[in-house]
Amino acid sequence: MNNDFQSVCDKLTSMSTEDSNSRNSFGGDAPAGDAGVSQQIRDIAEVPAVEVITTGAVHLMSAAAVKVGLADDPNAEDLKDLDEARKLITALAGLVSAAAPEIGSQHAGPLRDGLRSLQLAFREASIIPDAPGKGPGEKFTGPVN
Repeated sequence: MNNDFQSVCDKLTSMSTEDSNSRNSFGGDAPAGDAGVSQQIRDIAEVPAVEVITTGAVHLMSAAAVKVGLADDPNAEDLKDLDEARKLITALAGLVSAAAPEIGSQHAGPLRDGLRSLQLAFREASIIPDAPGKGPGEKFTGPVN
């Protein structure tokens, strides 16, 4: 399961273009003062919506994977928190479902695959599994088996 999830994450992160990776769009050091804020606004304005959406989805997906216990870390079990994972997976499912028509199947397909992998991992990690259709995000995606 962890390898499937990792391959989906690898596909998603490789979908960024070389040009967009060279810009300081979200996390670089910004110049100080009003000029810095203006530059940040221009930088964000240059980022295509599909990239903002997929980046947000990948962050949700990564956080959910850690909370489900899929972290590639010796302390992965200590980081597991299924209550938090449920919230993250449900938010991811809502985002993917709402954004899919806007971002196209090229981007939505890998997001759906990653979401499904997380939903299945959540089901496996749960001591008492949710009823079909009642798991995290399943109100948006339908039952996952």
